Amino acid sequence: MNDEILESYREAGRVASRILREGAAMVRVEASLLEVVEAVESRVREEGAGLAFPLNLSLNEDAAHDTATPGDTRTFRKGDMVKLDLGVQMDGYIADTAATVDLGDHPLLVEASREALEAAIGRVRPGVTTGELGAVIQQEIEGRGYRPVANLTGHGLDRYRIHAPPTIPNIAIQGGAVLQEGMAFAIEPFASTGTGMVSDAPRIQIFQQIAEKPVRLAAAREILARVKDRNGLPFARRWLDGSRVEIGLATLVRAAVLHAYPVLHDRPGSLVSQAEHTLIVTADGALVTTR
Repeated sequence: MNDEILESYREAGRVASRILREGAAMVRVEASLLEVVEAVESRVREEGAGLAFPLNLSLNEDAAHDTATPGDTRTFRKGDMVKLDLGVQMDGYIADTAATVDLGDHPLLVEASREALEAAIGRVRPGVTTGELGAVIQQEIEGRGYRPVANLTGHGLDRYRIHAPPTIPNIAIQGGAVLQEGMAFAIEPFASTGTGMVSDAPRIQIFQQIAEKPVRLAAAREILARVKDRNGLPFARRWLDGSRVEIGLATLVRAAVLHAYPVLHDRPGSLVSQAEHTLIVTADGALVTTR
């Protein structure tokens, strides 16, 4: 972690923090989901940064991995619990941050994930284990009467990698990785009124290239050419044009060239909140890049 890399992380964090606040302010009853997503992603580009992944905008029991479809007609409704998860990269160095907008009346649920995040950040220093962070997160969420989502975690960050070691659990575990100075990672607690376990929904709008293999189908080759400049970072279905996009995506997923990210959801009718910051471990604590 030299000074140049650190500054890239910090600049990505400054951009992400500012634009996440702008995006959250756009979320209101009857506003267009597609318009919010496109406006936020456009603002990242206007700032001279890149998107580390498509803006995740997940509603209610959906915890993660949803985003707008091409021509999406959905609007926000009264009562929605809206999660905005934004990734920004500068020269491949990533800031990952998220916030929840409550269009209903569940302030304690929003508080649960937010305060769990702050409590975990307060424990970060060299020598602490990720299991200790998970214990703090679980305590804060359960103390407010909700369940932490046990099968979602925070994650390490590396250049053009959004999921690197270490894994940061949202529940107490024995041991775990030992934090070291210079580590970069995102802590992202999820609090749920449901089961505290998420599963795959049928909806898939986000993909990531994970391998390079020859493919015969022209539509598949066109997709790979279109996403080459992503350097392996995720992309959205709506970023692609053409009449044969669906068959091209399906072919690449079957060939294990692309990884598909299904929407992750708790039980129908439940609500999930999320909070997230990116931080770098320092000699005596943490530098939060996305404040």
